[in-house]
Amino acid sequence: MASRITQRLFVGGIPWTVSGRELRQLFQQFGPVTSSSVIFDNQTGLSKGYGFVNFADKESFTRALRQKTLFVEGNFLNIQPAVQN
Repeated sequence: MASRITQRLFVGGIPWTVSGRELRQLFQQFGPVTSSSVIFDNQTGLSKGYGFVNFADKESFTRALRQKTLFVEGNFLNIQPAVQN
């Protein structure tokens, strides 16, 4: 079965102080965000430094994906299409 790309971004390099709500606010500049989340370690409760953002439409997803230098709290974010199996 082939992987498929959706309107979901993988976002790496997220500072540990950034929440899912702040991630959503950051990416709303590119268009409507349907959901966002920062992934936390179940053992420690600390951020793993990555998360996901889902967009309502392809245009917003494409605008966000084109960002090469999104800088947040001293970190450059790594933005890539999320691949689902």
